[in-house]
Amino acid sequence: MDTWLLCQDDMVRLLNVVGRDALLRRLIETLEAGFTDLGHGRLTESPMRTGFTRSGAIPGVIETMPHREPGLGVTVKTVSYSPRNVDDHHLPTILGTVTRIDDNTGRLIALTDGVLLTALRTGAASAVATRRLAHPDARVVGLIGTGAQAVTQLHGLSQVLDIERVLVFDTEPLHAKSFLARAAFLGLEIEQAAPEQILAESDVICTATSVPVGAGPVFPDGAHKPHLHINSIGADEIGKTELPASLLRRALVCVDHREQARNEGECQQLAEDEIGPSLAYLCAHPEEWAHHRESLTVFDSTGVAFEDHLALDVLMSAAEELGLGTKIAIECHPDDVLDPYSLPGHVPTPTAQLSF
Repeated sequence: MDTWLLCQDDMVRLLNVVGRDALLRRLIETLEAGFTDLGHGRLTESPMRTGFTRSGAIPGVIETMPHREPGLGVTVKTVSYSPRNVDDHHLPTILGTVTRIDDNTGRLIALTDGVLLTALRTGAASAVATRRLAHPDARVVGLIGTGAQAVTQLHGLSQVLDIERVLVFDTEPLHAKSFLARAAFLGLEIEQAAPEQILAESDVICTATSVPVGAGPVFPDGAHKPHLHINSIGADEIGKTELPASLLRRALVCVDHREQARNEGECQQLAEDEIGPSLAYLCAHPEEWAHHRESLTVFDSTGVAFEDHLALDVLMSAAEELGLGTKIAIECHPDDVLDPYSLPGHVPTPTAQLSF
């Protein structure tokens, strides 16, 4: 019973053969169907993530995110957020691995990358929320923060909106400039703009920043279109927020996970009665909330293991279709399950004789 290993080469093959658009569209539809089932009570919500926080000169978090689907398996993502990685180590800010564990035996079924998976599922979740909450005629998208997550945020929105113009801002000018090349595959008109202009002219905004704890908001409150929708994905630890509290209090705020959003999302700034529906409830009962597409809305996206679980389903299914991955024996499965030393290939040596 080997473990199915999906590595970087397999992810490249998926992107090349299935295609970025097709893979992301499959994930968007899977997440929307999953959130709909969750909202109807047919699936169960994930527990909050938990882990360790680094402070001082090298800030960041290392966390575990589990989700269980009874009878099928448990998905566990180990993920880290290290905002100094790009400059100090030439590594992505978000790193991670994802495992699938058999629910009945506890056997490790699969181990795969969590970097691409996290970027894809976060972009897909914003696409689902945007399809439910953004104005039907939304054409102008604003991005505040143009790092790695911004690529899949814009890619996800391009699958659900007819985008005519994209305005971008980053506190690191080189990141904003390079974003034009990183997002060129979308064929969209992209221009740099100040945060105030992005707020005033956008129909949909995505904030995806590494703003330090306590240093938000990433743009000042001000004039905006009446139907503005915002996907805030950067508030991912206690004390870190991106949006002005005054703007949040005017908006319908939708959450991916209520408890987690209260603990480390934009909802840290709100009272309980100021928080709106979950994305799951919104997907399950869209008719109750459709009129909010004409008004200010916010998706407080903290990222949940339920999304990782569904994303892993999509990647494993696509990889199986293409015959990708490598089967390797990671766990020790002894011939005699009552003897941990009876491993295949192990040759016992005579017991040493001690003399006194």
